[in-house]
Amino acid sequence: MMDDEILTIEQAAEILKMAPKQVYELCRRRNQERMDIPFPAFNLHRKAKRVMKSALVTWVSQMAASGRAQ
Repeated sequence: MMDDEILTIEQAAEILKMAPKQVYELCRRRNQERMDIPFPAFNLHRKAKRVMKSALVTWVSQMAASGRAQ
C-alpha cells in the first residue's frame, strides 16, 4: 500500500491557499453532486472530514486540466 498522508480540512485549505470554510463548502453533498470533478473528501465519522494528500493533488491537476482552475 502506498504511504499517503491524511489531511484535515484545515490542512487541505492551507495547501489550496483557501479558507477552511471554502473547503468545507466544496465538501457539501449538494456541491459534490453538481461538480464534474468532485472534491476528494471522506468522512471518518459525522463530524470528521479528511482528505488524502495524493487525492487532493490529483483533484487539483484534474481541475487545472479541465480549465476550471483560472
